[in-house]
Amino acid sequence: MQLPRHVIPKQLARGETAYYYNVPTKYRKLKCPVENEPLGTDFAVMTKRASVLNGQFNEWDTQRKGLPISAPNMPKYGTVDWLFREYKISRAYLDKVSVRSRDDYEWAMDQICNTLTKKGDRIGDRLVKTITPRAADKLYDKFIEREHGERLRTGEKLVVLCRKAWRVVRRLFPDDFPKDVPNPWVGVTMKTRVKKKKSAVTRDEVYTFAHGCIEHGEVEAAAVAVICFEWLQRPENVIAGHIKWSGYRTGPKPTIRIEHHKTGEIVDHPLEDEALKFYEEAEEVLSHLKRLGSPMILYEVEEGKAKPFGFSTMQHKVQRMRMKLGLPSHFTFDACRHGGMTELEEAELTDGQGRALSAHRTQQSYIGYAKRTEKRVLAATRKRHAHRLANEMATDVQNEQQKTVQNEEREQSAIAE
Repeated sequence: MQLPRHVIPKQLARGETAYYYNVPTKYRKLKCPVENEPLGTDFAVMTKRASVLNGQFNEWDTQRKGLPISAPNMPKYGTVDWLFREYKISRAYLDKVSVRSRDDYEWAMDQICNTLTKKGDRIGDRLVKTITPRAADKLYDKFIEREHGERLRTGEKLVVLCRKAWRVVRRLFPDDFPKDVPNPWVGVTMKTRVKKKKSAVTRDEVYTFAHGCIEHGEVEAAAVAVICFEWLQRPENVIAGHIKWSGYRTGPKPTIRIEHHKTGEIVDHPLEDEALKFYEEAEEVLSHLKRLGSPMILYEVEEGKAKPFGFSTMQHKVQRMRMKLGLPSHFTFDACRHGGMTELEEAELTDGQGRALSAHRTQQSYIGYAKRTEKRVLAATRKRHAHRLANEMATDVQNEQQKTVQNEEREQSAIAE
């Protein structure tokens, strides 16, 4: 397999091949600014990242030799193209943007850089210093332009991305940004839009999907749906193999360990209490999985060798099985997790109890997941009605007591006369 330049493979103890970007020592002695970096085990992700790093290396090497920079993958220093390239190699991007989201970020950056001005030139070719607050406002209007209606959500995403990229890169290259207005995207007024709520599926739909997948031999997809619904783990973490057999019924108490890699939180969900099993149906689904390695969700490449599924591969499985089983079009692994979060609210748990299970750090982030279902509205209406009845009863009792007191006073007055 042809590897990108400066990329070396290493065999890990668990049998996987990991890739590393390694600048040769002779260039390191010449103070090459491109850092060595681990590139993970995914070949496609490694190739993309290595391409960016090699572009950085080529630019430095060309400047070192005193040659003009003209290659298409080397944007002019100080331009918007250059800004986004620097952002993509920053720790703010590599550590905070998940691999699952990077394709969306790439698309958004292309949309911004390829936006044309009235003169017909690309925004990506403009110097960062020329993007003033007024220019940012005009660009927002360009971002939301569409033949039929406005792309309000897209415009919002692009402005937020610009604001973040400007802030990150300015910190690294302060001299290349204007001193008076370092970030023109702060304060851009965006049009109000009605935000679409993500869908949630019910317990019945989750287990209809799970049992149907088992019948059709898609056991891993069944397990992912159940794990997302019951134990509220993010789908990308489940599919990437972050839920492990070593965290399932191996400690002093029967629990399943869920690691939330987005927040760094770990929750050990109890599976039973004395003779009571909390997740009997879910564990029955997990019992169909083959133990191919430490992660629960793996597929067998060849005998004795397994690897995690690609996220898009598993998404295709979900849609194919959803249609076979006649489930609604909004059935996704994300909808399974949202359904589990909604069930927490339908069970009338307090925010603290719900967050103990979901591992959300803030009340605001937790609230956004629970959907206003008919069951929740009905429960709230019943409580409100009970509250009104209690008040009416209390008022009636108070009135009766007042009448009794008044009657007693009249009787005493009559006796005295």
